[in-house]
Amino acid sequence: MTNFLEKIVAIKRREVAAAKSRVSVESLRDQIAGRPPALNFCGALTAGREVSLIAEVKKASPSLGVIRADFNPIEIAEIYAQSGASCVSVLTDETFFQGHLDHLRQIRDTITIPVLRKDFIIDPYQIFEARAAGADAVLLIAECLDSTQLLDLQNEIRSLDMTALVEIHEQGNLTRVLDANARLIGINNRNLKTFETDLMHCVRIRQQIPVDRVVVAESGIATAQDVAVLAQARIDAMLVGESLMRSLDIRTAVRTLLEPA
Repeated sequence: MTNFLEKIVAIKRREVAAAKSRVSVESLRDQIAGRPPALNFCGALTAGREVSLIAEVKKASPSLGVIRADFNPIEIAEIYAQSGASCVSVLTDETFFQGHLDHLRQIRDTITIPVLRKDFIIDPYQIFEARAAGADAVLLIAECLDSTQLLDLQNEIRSLDMTALVEIHEQGNLTRVLDANARLIGINNRNLKTFETDLMHCVRIRQQIPVDRVVVAESGIATAQDVAVLAQARIDAMLVGESLMRSLDIRTAVRTLLEPA
C-alpha cells in the first residue's frame, strides 16, 4: 500500500469510529428499511451505449486542490442525468476531497439514475451509511483492503442488494479481485504513488479480465479520442470526474464525451 493510502486509511478509521459514536448501526438499519430498493447500477452500465458514463460529482482532490469553486452537487448531478450519464458517482470523503455523505443523500433524492458512493471503504458501517443515504453502489479499492476484507465487504454490499465496484490499479491485485468473484471491476489509470496517469494502463489490464465481467476505466479520460480507445479495448464504461468538473459548460462536455459512444 502506498504511504498516501496508508495515511488515508488511518484517518478513515478515526472517522468511522467517530461516526459510530454518533449514529448506531441499528439506526442506520432503520433508515435503510425506509429506503426504496437499490437501483441496478451494473445493469445501467450495460443497457445501451458501447461505453457508458459514470459521471462524478467531485469538488477537490489531494493532488489538485479545488477543482470546481462554484460547486453545487445537486445541480451538477441533474445536468449529468439530463445529458446522458448512465450513473453518477459522488465523492463523500471530507478530508481529502471536500465531499460529504449529505451530497449523496441530496442527489439520490433528486435524480432517478443509479448513484455510487465513492470513498475509502474499510468498514461495513460505511456500507450501511451508504445504503441509508440512498446509494445503489459502493466503491471498494483493492489496494486499501486485504483479501478477507475485500470478500467480506463485497458480501455485505450484496446482502443489501447493492453493487460493488471493485477498483484496482496494481496489476498484482487482479488475481485476488477475480478470486473474490467481483463482477464490476474498475481500473484506475492513476498511479497513487506518483499521481501520473496512463490511459493505456486500463487497456493492458482489460486483456487479462474475463469477458463476462463488466469493466470500468477510471482517470485520465477527457476527450472523444480517449473514449474511442476504450471502445476499441472492449471496456464497458468510464468513470469521469476531473475533466467534466473543470468544464465551463458541463452539459456540453458530457455530450461531447458521449458522442463516439
